[in-house]
Amino acid sequence: MITREDIEAREERELAPCAVKSSRSRGREHSEEEHPYRTAFQRDRDRIVHSAAFRRLEYKTQVFVNHEGDYYRTRLTHTMEMTQIGRSIGRVLQLNEDLIEAIALAHDLGHTPFGHSGEDALQTLMKDHGGFEHNRQSLRVVEKLERRYPDFLGLNLTFEVREALEKHSTAYDQHPVRPEFDPDKSSVLESQVVDVADSIAYDTHDLDDGLTARILKGDQLMDVEVWREADARARASCPDENERILMYQTVRALINILVTDLVETTSGNISSLSSVEDVRNAGKGTVRFSVEMKHKKDDLEAFLYEHMYKHYRVVRMARKARRFIQEMFAEYVQNRDQLPPEYQEWAGVEGLERSVCDYIAGMTDRYAQDEYKKLFHPFERV
Repeated sequence: MITREDIEAREERELAPCAVKSSRSRGREHSEEEHPYRTAFQRDRDRIVHSAAFRRLEYKTQVFVNHEGDYYRTRLTHTMEMTQIGRSIGRVLQLNEDLIEAIALAHDLGHTPFGHSGEDALQTLMKDHGGFEHNRQSLRVVEKLERRYPDFLGLNLTFEVREALEKHSTAYDQHPVRPEFDPDKSSVLESQVVDVADSIAYDTHDLDDGLTARILKGDQLMDVEVWREADARARASCPDENERILMYQTVRALINILVTDLVETTSGNISSLSSVEDVRNAGKGTVRFSVEMKHKKDDLEAFLYEHMYKHYRVVRMARKARRFIQEMFAEYVQNRDQLPPEYQEWAGVEGLERSVCDYIAGMTDRYAQDEYKKLFHPFERV
């Protein structure tokens, strides 16, 4: 029988010197006894998977709203795919896979319905009330909004997972880091791996969804260098296959190209780091692509922005989503009695606008659509 101490001892022997070891976690905000068979980060992962917010990801948009079709990615499938990419990277680099998994599974818990359109709407609505960003909302979910324990709010996750959520940085997330999370120091490598795995997953899988939806066409993508490389590899391995299989194989090759460059570049970057403290003092971007691959990936993302995210069908979904959220937000603020009782009570603690924001951010696409009908359609049952 393998105990927690056995797992911790194996981490000390087998993980890289600059990897985070479970036994050296900075702990939880509320003290708890250690589990006999699971490490601190394994317990974090399990708490996240069993949370209500995690289950809701199944019906939250990645790009295509749920009713557009059953094939397209949701926040849940995106989370699972990027977790797999993150663990694969972590295994090669001898990092703590359990910590990577916990961070990855939690990174989108605070995402709104309707993807980044919903986030944009709440950012605007909350600009005079403390703002809104989905990664900060993810931290809010695990620190305050999940109610599963008698002695504290939230999930009481380890410092390392909470720090990763606070420091997660994208074009959508640019807030100042809270003082308790060491704003002047870099994230641990496991956190950096999740950030990059996230970008690999959404680039490649948005491509897949865009091609399936016929918003994108393969001949358009031949203008993108890294896609041409992936296409050549796919055609070399399956020259006689149909276009559907070729597309899957090209996306697969693209993921492999990006991950291979990342691990080879990062391996050189971390070879001189002998501790977690070295990582924290090394500056941002220890886990990164080569300069050449970064340019290729930037070109791919520019293509996606121009040809997919600005496509009229995606823009229509986005505009519709913003209207849903703007109108619901205004209605709840004007008349808080329309909020569920627990959110009316929460408004007395956190303020009305923040309570409304928490309520809307926690909705699935389907729930938001139903709620909108109940608020504004006269013949809808309430």
